[in-house]
Amino acid sequence: MQPISHNTLRREFRRLMASGGCYATASVFDPMSARIAADLGFELGILGGSVASLQVLAAPDFALITLSEFVEQAVRIGRVARLPVIADADHGYGNALNVMRTITELERSGIAALTIEDTLLPAKFGHKSTDLIETPEAVGKIRAALDARVDADMAIFARTHAGVIGPDEVIARTRAYEKAGADGICLVGIEDFDHLERVTGHLAIPLMLVTYGNPKLRDRERLARMGVRVVVNGHAAYFAAIKATYDCLREQRQIDAYDLSASELSVKYSTAEEYMVWAEKYMRVME
Repeated sequence: MQPISHNTLRREFRRLMASGGCYATASVFDPMSARIAADLGFELGILGGSVASLQVLAAPDFALITLSEFVEQAVRIGRVARLPVIADADHGYGNALNVMRTITELERSGIAALTIEDTLLPAKFGHKSTDLIETPEAVGKIRAALDARVDADMAIFARTHAGVIGPDEVIARTRAYEKAGADGICLVGIEDFDHLERVTGHLAIPLMLVTYGNPKLRDRERLARMGVRVVVNGHAAYFAAIKATYDCLREQRQIDAYDLSASELSVKYSTAEEYMVWAEKYMRVME
């Protein structure tokens, strides 16, 4: 099977963003899943930060994975991808200068687009992982990302969490990111269509929504009319793979155990509880 050039996939992503349609992403976490997604007709794939942490480190989504580890997985996927892949680049792995390095490395990996979020990461002890940095700092990150980009076809989306700030602040932040030159806006925490309309009516660039399957946002045609081009419904495929692996190996060993859900398995085998104990032990003094 002949590979498709990175430039071709990036141009395809741009075409989809201009098409007027709305496309659901496939969760791709390794080369095999990327090939399966393309063969099944998905237009877009996404490599999630939380999924990469589980796949590469068997660690929870506590900003533990490094840029180099994330890029290595993106490279493996990029070698075989036959659909445009979006990378969830979290907060860019540091400040604006770190963001520049993130862009350089991910561009070489072959991804078609990426998101840079305005979340304060790693989260401080006792604080939610949804705390946001100040808008000027986030704008600086977007501007740095754009300056570091060599291939103008690679799209850079600015991401913010509309569920933890008021509509006025969502509007102010996204307007600032659009003015800074972001190719699109990624929103988490949109409650319903009314909420979406209130906070995006001012935008003229493509929208990406992380919905996690929110039933109030399942009308793809309506989303398309409102400028939403990408919908991320979560990473069910990856968690199904965890569940299938557990059940298969348990059956081989003829072990009669509790029927754990995929979510329970990911918590158990990422040793999330141990990380919480370590955070209490080593980070509480910083509270």
